Amino acid sequence: MARNKFDVDETLESPFSFSHLKRAFKYIKRHKWKMIGAFVLSGLASVAGLFGPKIMQWVLDDAVPNQDYGLLGRLAVFFVGLTLISIVFTTIRSRIMAHVSQDIIYDIREDLFAHLQKLPFSYYDSRPAGKILVRVINYVNSVADMLSNGIINMVLEIVNILFIVVFMFSTDVTLSWIIIAGLPVFAAIILYLKPRQRRAWQKQSNKNSNYNAYLAESIDGVRVSQLFTRQEENIGIMRRLAEACRQAWMKAIYINNSVWVCSEVLTQIVFTVMYIAGVYWMGGAFVSFGVIMAMGNYVSRFWQPITNLANIYNNFINNIAYLERIFETMDEPVVVDDLPGAVDLPEIRGKVTFRDVTFAYEPGINILEHLNFTAEAGQSIALVGPTGAGKTTVVNLISRFYNLTGGAVIVDDAYDISRVTLHSLRTQMGIMLQDSFIFSGTIMDNIRYGRLDATDQEVMEAAKTVRAHDFIMEMERGYYTEVNERGSRLSQGQKQLIAFARTLLSDPKILILDEATSSIDTKTERLLQEGIQALLKGRTSFIIAHRLSTIKNCDKILYIGNKGILEEGSHDELLAKHGLYYALYTAQAQEQGVPAPALS
Repeated sequence: MARNKFDVDETLESPFSFSHLKRAFKYIKRHKWKMIGAFVLSGLASVAGLFGPKIMQWVLDDAVPNQDYGLLGRLAVFFVGLTLISIVFTTIRSRIMAHVSQDIIYDIREDLFAHLQKLPFSYYDSRPAGKILVRVINYVNSVADMLSNGIINMVLEIVNILFIVVFMFSTDVTLSWIIIAGLPVFAAIILYLKPRQRRAWQKQSNKNSNYNAYLAESIDGVRVSQLFTRQEENIGIMRRLAEACRQAWMKAIYINNSVWVCSEVLTQIVFTVMYIAGVYWMGGAFVSFGVIMAMGNYVSRFWQPITNLANIYNNFINNIAYLERIFETMDEPVVVDDLPGAVDLPEIRGKVTFRDVTFAYEPGINILEHLNFTAEAGQSIALVGPTGAGKTTVVNLISRFYNLTGGAVIVDDAYDISRVTLHSLRTQMGIMLQDSFIFSGTIMDNIRYGRLDATDQEVMEAAKTVRAHDFIMEMERGYYTEVNERGSRLSQGQKQLIAFARTLLSDPKILILDEATSSIDTKTERLLQEGIQALLKGRTSFIIAHRLSTIKNCDKILYIGNKGILEEGSHDELLAKHGLYYALYTAQAQEQGVPAPALS
């Protein structure tokens, strides 16, 4: 059972630590020179802008009272020049950071996707695909912006504050102290709201993840939903998830806006006190009108970066939750991986031996116990038994999609598959699972998927062997016909034939067919059997088939049940035993209107 569904909030398995930020800086270091250049340009543009209030002071206190039109003209030219410099530098900086942001998105997604490719089936068994997608797409986009623009803007605003303080104190010391008096109050508010912000955005992240998970599931299962007229129920579920998203978002925004409101209120209070003090002192001739106007401008300029820092901090808190999710995925252990010292598996004959194999998907609940059997090189082995007995588990263990709980699987009497590299093992296996996945692209591309160096002729020969060639050639562009993701324009039988051709093209030493003919009509299956018999020669094959007629000619049939092998032998030998296989075969023969085998 999946441990996480679309309506279950994910919980972080470890609390956030600043080691996550340190880890994230590796993506920044790759672009540090561009970011330093952007920072320098931003700093120069900011300093150029800070001369505006000083120019206003000079105009009001010197140029206008003295009617010095030459000074007024020079100050105007100076102001225009500084404005142009600020605009040009800001534009260049924006373009640089746009490239850096996209590069960081690319780097994180590449690392995240590469790790996802290595994770075992058990990881995908335990969580909805939508909750994985939202991390790769939404979270990465947001975090990349924080790591690029967010970091630079934070440092820049701090530098801006320092420059503004210098300009303020160079204008009037007393009024400057009044302006910065509100900082301790604002700092206290930020410290109070910090933990509440993080919890609120984590909750919003959870609800958004749930929404995306259900959306992905609904799209994938839309045919089933329409078949059972589940639209109204599905809409009701979506409404509940959307409402949970809305409520979580509104609460998080409410806390965010509290920071902004506090900043604005403090700005206006300081602004008012500064003007009152300035006017009072101006009556006593301590400050000039130009100084008051300049300091009034600096009030806004001083508190603007403070407000910006608060907003950056809000964004930072939001993205910490996303960063935690991303690194949580990257830290997911690759439990099925090459062991230290793993060797490449040389070209094999194909003998497979199960030695005392025990396996459990969940600790303490064994699916197989002390399983022993041998498939000689070139033998065809059929696995039969009731649903859930462990047939697919057996073939998954041969491919090492899961680690064994106990025992070993040995190839050619010499190689424990847990001690060879996965690549060298799986490249010598052809696996066709029950779900025939078709990728978007041409039919030629889909068949060639497992062997990219195959020629067009080799692709066609594989298709002819599995009897797919005729229906492919009847399509509008033959092998170059475009098919949609999951092959929606193909019948289930056609998809399985294409998947079968893809498997056979890889020319495997060990061939695994898991219900490979389950969606093919009886006539097509007979044609397919004619083609694959030759391909089974020289290959060790493991076949799981619902229709027992397709496994009659296998060298050995294993009846799987009660966590092990209950019966073993050829088709004729098992029928002669009149046991479990005989009962299964007889029941299926009666269903199909075929005479049951006579008792001997």
